[in-house]
Order: sequence, then structure tokens, then C-alpha cells
Amino acid sequence: MGLLPCPLPWQSNKDSGSQQPLSDHLQSHSSASSLSSQPSLPSLPSLTLSSQQPPSTTTHHHCTSTLKSHSSSIFSLSLAGKHLYSGSSNSEIRLWRNQNPSKPNNFTDTVVASGNSAAKSIVVSGEKLLFSAHQDHKIRVWKIINTDNESPNKRDKYIAIATLPTVNDRFTSLFSAKNYVKVRRQKKCTWVHHVDTVSALALSKDESLLYSVSWDRMLKVWRTSDFKCLESVWNAHDDAINAIALSNDGYVYTGSADKKIKVWRKQEGGKKHKLVATLEKHNSAVNALALSTDWSVLFSGACDRSIIVWERDDSSSGGGDSGSSSGGGGGGGHMVVVGALRGHTKAILCLAVVSDLLCSGSADKTVRIWRRGRERSYSCLAVLEGHRGPVKCMTGAVDKWSGDSNSGSGTYYMVYTGSLDCDIKVWQVWVPFL
Repeated sequence: MGLLPCPLPWQSNKDSGSQQPLSDHLQSHSSASSLSSQPSLPSLPSLTLSSQQPPSTTTHHHCTSTLKSHSSSIFSLSLAGKHLYSGSSNSEIRLWRNQNPSKPNNFTDTVVASGNSAAKSIVVSGEKLLFSAHQDHKIRVWKIINTDNESPNKRDKYIAIATLPTVNDRFTSLFSAKNYVKVRRQKKCTWVHHVDTVSALALSKDESLLYSVSWDRMLKVWRTSDFKCLESVWNAHDDAINAIALSNDGYVYTGSADKKIKVWRKQEGGKKHKLVATLEKHNSAVNALALSTDWSVLFSGACDRSIIVWERDDSSSGGGDSGSSSGGGGGGGHMVVVGALRGHTKAILCLAVVSDLLCSGSADKTVRIWRRGRERSYSCLAVLEGHRGPVKCMTGAVDKWSGDSNSGSGTYYMVYTGSLDCDIKVWQVWVPFL
């Protein structure tokens, strides 16, 4: 039997001019469990020692907890200090705390927000503001009022203080024709609005700007001090935008169902983001992006089951296979393909960089842990198995370093994974030093 195309977040009906979600983009377990993938990328070299390389025998991992309070699919996870936030398909946002780290199963949870639209992405700014992106086209802002967390009877309070675009933004753009853009054949809206699911959020390094992307093909920039919409890149892609990643030196990467990754940046002295490169190597929808901690390596995951590794080439001429570029390229915007990581058997749905590790979650219900070695080679250190549905989101952090005689010298990582099976799993992974 041939492989079916990976479902895209939404499809356009050209006859009617309308856009309809396709299975609500993995919204139900039944639609996701039958998810098939595009063929992988035979033209790109594999960066692993073997495409079916077994996990390293010196890496140890185990699931320390399974968090089960959600009653619907987990769509988003965000780690802010010791606080883990999760968002689900029924709009519930929960806060998880481990009151006693020495007891890994000692998690408590609190519902901090609830509504009637799936929470697709969560970011936290300075432990004072929480931003959540939703399927109803809105971004919601929650103020975090800190209380005495040492007391078991006191919890932080979360108060809804804004919905983006704000009333002021909507009102000021309402009366001028130049503020309207055509979103469908017979429909217009003001430029400050998203008109489809807001799929991902990201904060700038100084947390003064919030970036949002949507299935409506738009990239927007919001000021976090007053929540004003500063910029809207209309038709940033030819299809739904699924992912965004920001580098600390000003580059913005967006991944889309149009199979492309686009690189954006403000020109010196400019106020608007300009397209500086278009990266085209995937043969199916791009679902996830992640940047290495030094921002020099971009990882992209797609329905073709492959994770492409792109490296920044400031000389614009080095080795590797260059993705096609437009809009000027050059400098830090120029990326070259160095190869692909293979091993997952279905679509890549999420990626996360945790220190020197890359974590990938897939519709095949597994999580893979990768680490770069010498000469651009990568090893699959572990395959985390236990979810009963596709792994849709993840996050993680370094837990501690060890140097005792039993385990040797290495690093403990905590990895949190959310699935369409409604569970969040907490994994501890120990990796020896290189």
C-alpha cells in the first residue's frame, strides 16, 4: 500500500474561496492515529551512523511520571522555571508543580485558564504574563499574580487582561479602507486580525515583542508592553504556517504546509521584517522548527519523516547543499543543508532543543533523543516509548550534572512530552559527557 499524504492544517477550497480545517489538524486521536507520511528524502545524506542505528548503550532513560489530569489531547507545553504549563484541545491550560523534586511522582496541578477553544501554543514572559494562542483565531493574555508559593494552600492567580487584537487596535483600524486586507475571495478584514487558528507563538530575546503565526498564512508582531499589533506580514507563505523559531540575533524562521521555511529579519534602521531567504528541501508540510542554543543550526521536521539539519554559512559559500534562497540572503540569513536525521516511521510533529540535545516527537508515538558528534555526525541516544498516541509537543531542561562512580560523568535531562493520548510524560535522561 502506498503512503498517503500527511494531512495539512487546512485546505483551500478554490471554488468557494473558503478554508476548512482538515481533521482539525490532529485534533482527535482517531484522525491522528491513522496519520501517514510522505516518503522521506533520499536525496539528502543521513547524518546518523546508520539510518536504523540502535540507541547508545551508555545512555539511560526512564519515565518518572505520567500526568493524567487532562481529558483531551495535549497540544502545547511550556516550561517557565520550575513551572510546567500545558494546553489542551478543550482549551484548558494547567499548571504543574513538583512540590518535592526528590519524589518524581509528586506533581500537583491547577487549572489556570479555561474557555472553548483549543490552546495551540503557550509562552511565558518574565513569570508575569502568560500568552496563549487559540484555535478561535485569538491570542489571550493572562497576568500572573505571585503569591506565597511555599504555602501549600496558596497558589498564583491568573487573570485574563487582554485578547489580541485589543479593542483599541480593532477600533483604530476599523474606519480606514487601507487597513483592510482580502483574506478570502469574498471576505476582507482589518490587518490586525488573525482569521484562522493561531498555531505558534515566540518571544524576542528581551521579551518586548511577541511573534505569532497562523493557518491564515500571516506572521504578526505584537508589543508586549501594551499588546499593540506593530506589524502584519500578509501572505507570508502560500499555505498554513505551523511553526516559528527566533534567533537571539534577530532572525525569524517560519515553517509552513507549503513545504518551505522562510527567513525574515528587520533591515538596519528598518521597522518591518523583510524576507531574506527561502529554504526548500522538504517534500511535505513543515510541522516543527528548533534552533541550537548558539542559533547556528536550524532543525526542521516535516511529514516526510525526516529532520533536516541546516547550518548557518556566513560566508555564503561553504560546503553543504544550499536551500534555494530569495530576497537577498547572505550573512546570517544564509543556511545550507548538511543532511537529515532519520529513524521516525511517521510524520515529525514537534522538536525541542534541550542544551546540547535535540528531541523529536512523532506521529509514530515515540520520542527520539539526538546529539551531535564529530564531523557533523549525529547519534540517536535514546528512543522514548510509552505514549499511546502521536507526540504533539515537548519541552525540557537540564536537571543536574553527575560525576559519581556508579554512573560516571554525565548530565541528567528532564524531558516533558504531550500527546494526543491526553497524557503528559516526564522523562529523565542521563547522557555521558562526550
